[in-house]
Amino acid sequence: MERLGPEMAEVEIELAAATSHAEQLVDSATTHLARAGGKRLRPLLTLLASQLGSGVNDRVRRAAVAVEVTHLASLYHDDVMDSATLRRGAPAAQALWGNNVAILTGDLLFARASQLVASLGPEAVLIHAETFERLCLGQLHEALGPQAGEDPVAHYLGVLADKTGSLIATSARYGALFSGAPADAVAVMEAYGEKVGVAFQLADDVIDLSADSATSGKTPGTDLKEGVDTMPVLLLRRRGSAGELDEAGEAILGRLGTDLDDAALARVVADLRAHPVVEDARAMARAWADDAVAELDALPRGEVRDALEEFAVLLVDRLS
Repeated sequence: MERLGPEMAEVEIELAAATSHAEQLVDSATTHLARAGGKRLRPLLTLLASQLGSGVNDRVRRAAVAVEVTHLASLYHDDVMDSATLRRGAPAAQALWGNNVAILTGDLLFARASQLVASLGPEAVLIHAETFERLCLGQLHEALGPQAGEDPVAHYLGVLADKTGSLIATSARYGALFSGAPADAVAVMEAYGEKVGVAFQLADDVIDLSADSATSGKTPGTDLKEGVDTMPVLLLRRRGSAGELDEAGEAILGRLGTDLDDAALARVVADLRAHPVVEDARAMARAWADDAVAELDALPRGEVRDALEEFAVLLVDRLS
């Protein structure tokens, strides 16, 4: 993974070009989140998966940029829906320019990603379109909530698979595909990427409660304030439905049903952070990471497989 550093630097240069615009006012918005930084785990995974084939080439790099631009575009929309004020330690786009500009900027970046993918051929276009559909469905299902008789935890895991897992799966799939890796390796990377994505988002649910804004780059408890139940809250509700919820958990759920100001939200976050369901969510994240690693059993042993295993572990080790 250290050897991929120079290639990641090239991806960063191409990412800056892909998000820039000739009009200064538009450029300020389209480059805002790219300049704010980020983990870049999707393009890194694309480059890493390419090691199963002939390695990084122009098409692999373009695919790496495309998945990151797609991810950035989705963040503009997510922050509008969540009324988030911070993203990557910087003000969210709608906090600076309003909802209309943020939404249209996300649309513009989706268009840029589509242009990049179009240069990779019809198969890439189809994969990207299917991924984009899942991103939208994940957001839609989150907004609609579980239907009557549907297990809320299973529903939420489906949302995570669509909203996060689908694009990470495509990132890994592109890397293997455009480096000429065998078809079975491409399939392995797709399955691995989806499970890694769910593990990553479950870990983020815990980090959202345990990290401060300076560490996470986001306002803690944003989902709670907007009435979105993340995994720790869903596990609280599951205990409640089973008649196993303690007094502390009941108090937390009672306050979540009220209009929370910033001070009240901070207290709820602190109380939830101390509840055992957070450890249950941690364990769930690690289990999904383990399942992702198990998908790699079909790959030959070697440094690439070792790096992929470590990649999955690192995503949830952020919890410690």
